[in-house]
Amino acid sequence: MPMSSLPHCPPALRVTPPRCLASGNSSSSTQSSPSHPDAERSSANYKPSIWGYDFIQSLKIDYNHEEVSMDHRWKLLEEDLKQMIDYANDKHSVLTTLELIDDIQRLGLGYRFEDNIIGALDRIMKTFDQLTDEATSSLYLAALSFRLLRQHGFQVSQDVFKIFTDREGSFKACLGNDVKGMMSLYEASYLGFEGESLLDEALAFTSIHLRNLSRSDLTQENGVSEQVSHTLELPLHHRMLRLEARWQIEAYSKRADANQVLLEFAKLDYNMVQQTLQRDLNDTSRWWKDMGVAQKLSFSRDRLMECFFWSVGMVFQPQFSNLRKGLTKVCALITTVDDVYDVYGTLDELELFTSAVERWDVNSVEILPDYMKLCFLALYNTVNENIYDTLKEQGVNVLPYVTKAWSDMCKAFLKEAEWCHNKYTPTFEEYLANAWISVSGVVILVHTYFLLNQNITDEALEFLQNHHDLLRWPSLIFRFSNDLATSEAELETGETANSISCMKRASVTSDEESARKYLSNLIENSWKKMNKDASSASSPFTKEFVAAATNLARIAQCTYQYGDGHGAPDKRAKNRILAVIVQLV
Repeated sequence: MPMSSLPHCPPALRVTPPRCLASGNSSSSTQSSPSHPDAERSSANYKPSIWGYDFIQSLKIDYNHEEVSMDHRWKLLEEDLKQMIDYANDKHSVLTTLELIDDIQRLGLGYRFEDNIIGALDRIMKTFDQLTDEATSSLYLAALSFRLLRQHGFQVSQDVFKIFTDREGSFKACLGNDVKGMMSLYEASYLGFEGESLLDEALAFTSIHLRNLSRSDLTQENGVSEQVSHTLELPLHHRMLRLEARWQIEAYSKRADANQVLLEFAKLDYNMVQQTLQRDLNDTSRWWKDMGVAQKLSFSRDRLMECFFWSVGMVFQPQFSNLRKGLTKVCALITTVDDVYDVYGTLDELELFTSAVERWDVNSVEILPDYMKLCFLALYNTVNENIYDTLKEQGVNVLPYVTKAWSDMCKAFLKEAEWCHNKYTPTFEEYLANAWISVSGVVILVHTYFLLNQNITDEALEFLQNHHDLLRWPSLIFRFSNDLATSEAELETGETANSISCMKRASVTSDEESARKYLSNLIENSWKKMNKDASSASSPFTKEFVAAATNLARIAQCTYQYGDGHGAPDKRAKNRILAVIVQLV
C-alpha cells in the first residue's frame, strides 16, 4: 500500500469501555460468557508481580541530570576522549585506538562517540591490509579490528585470518596459549555470516583452547579467568547491552591498567541513563495502573517491569524515551492477549476475538464476553493512539500495517489453541511456520519502526508487510530461546506444540538433549543470517531500526538464558532488573 500524505489528522479513535465490564475474576473461577455460560476456566498459576506500583513510583535518582551533563569537567573529558579516538596514525596508535573504542563500547559509552568511532574505523579500514600483513601479524589486532569493523558495517573478509592457519587450513596450534588472541578471535567469530567456514573453524578452535586456558595458570591474574568464563558463557555480540555495560564497568574497575577517568565517566553516564529509564518507567507504570487490565484480568501475568526491561534491552539511549514507553505498552498488551489465548479463553471465544482483531472494528466488541471486551478495548485504544501519533507527525496512515501484524499474531495464537484443544502435535516445519509469528517479534518490530519517528518510506512499508528477513531472524532467535526455557512448563499445562516436542514427533532428534542442542544450532544459524542482513548496504531500514532488531534477539536470549525470566522471573532475573534500572553503579 503506498504512503498517503493526509492534510487533516482526525482525532484518535478512543472508545470508552462499556459499563457491563465485569469486575476482577479469579483464574480458578467460572465466568459466564455468551458462548459458554458455564465454561470452566483453566489457570496457569502465574505468580503476582514482584514489583509494586508504589515501589516503582518511589524510584528517583537525586542528582540533576542536566547540571551534571553540562559540568565543564565532563565536557572536557568527553572532548579528550573524542581526540583520542580520532588519533590513529602508526600501527601502535591504531591498536591503542581500537582498544579504546572497544573499552568505550563495552562500558556503554559507544552511543556518545558514534560519529568519532565511525570516522576512526573508516581511516583504519583504508590501511587494513597493512595492519594484517603476514610479516607483522598479530592475532589479537587482526581479530579486534575485524570485529569492530564488521560490527559497524564495514565490509571485511574472513580471509584476514588465513595467515594464522597451516597448509591444511587449520589454525596453528602455537596460537593456543595467546589468551588475548584467543578471546579476541572467539568474539570475532560471532560476527560471521552463513557459509564462512573459516570463522566456524575459528569458533571451534578458540572454544577448546579457552576452556583449557580458563583452568590454567595463564589466566589466574588480573581477572583474566573471570573474563574468559564470562566470554564462554555468552559471547559479547549476543549480550543485552545495558546489562553488559554494568558488568564491564565492575570488571574494568578491577584492571590494573584501568583508565580511572574513563571509568568515572562511564559510571556517571550509566547513572544518568538510569535516571532517564526510571522516569520512563514511572510514566509507563501510571499508564498500566490506569488501564486496570492487571486488576480486572487476574488470570493474566502482570509483568509491566519485565516488559519495560525488554524495551530497555532494545533501546536504552536517553533520546528514545517515547519508543521505550511505547514498546512497554505493546509488550504488556501482548502478554495479556497471549494469556487470553493460552490460559483463559474457550476456543469459540478465541475465534470471536481473533475475528474482532482482524476486522479492527469496535462494534465487534458487542459479541465478545465481558473479559474480552476489556482486553480488546485496551488493545484498540492503545494501538490507535500510536497510529494517530504517527499520522500527526509523519503524515502517513500506518493502520493497515500495524493491525495486520496484530491480526497475524492472534491467528497464530488461535492455531496453537486449536492444536492444544485437539491434542494435536504438529510437525516441526508446521510448528515453526506458525511459531515465529506467535512469539510476537513481528508485532514488536513493526511498532518499533513507527515509534522511531523516522522518515517512513514506501520500500520499508512493503518489506514490513511482507515480513523482511530482518524481522524473521530475531523472531526465530526469540522463539527458540523461549522454547528452550519454557517447554517443560508448557507440557505440564497441556500445550502440545513447542520446538522440542515437535522435533521428537518428527524424529528430527531422538531425545531432549539432542533437541536442545539442535535448537542452539538453529539460534547460531539465525544469528549468522541476521549478521549478513544487518550489514547489507542495500537495507531499506535505518541503522537505528537494524540495531533495535538485533537487540530484540539479545534481550530474548537474556530473558530466557536461565529460565523463563518473563513469565516466571526468579531471583537472578530480579537482580538483573535491579542492576539496570534501580541500583546506581
